[in-house]
Amino acid sequence: MQETHLTVEDLAARLRVPPDTVYRWNSRGGGPAYIKVGRHARYRLADVIAWEDTRRVGQGGGR
Repeated sequence: MQETHLTVEDLAARLRVPPDTVYRWNSRGGGPAYIKVGRHARYRLADVIAWEDTRRVGQGGGR
């Protein structure tokens, strides 16, 4: 089974943030784990989903 990898642009589109935000995460930390392929960052979809899960704040519907 082939694993899915996202580019910086793919990740930015998925999260609806500017690509510069993703580049900033790469240099300062705070974003999902990534791998380097030459000069390019690639994100395993499984790592992105796991990172998104850590960002979950609550169920909503409260006061």
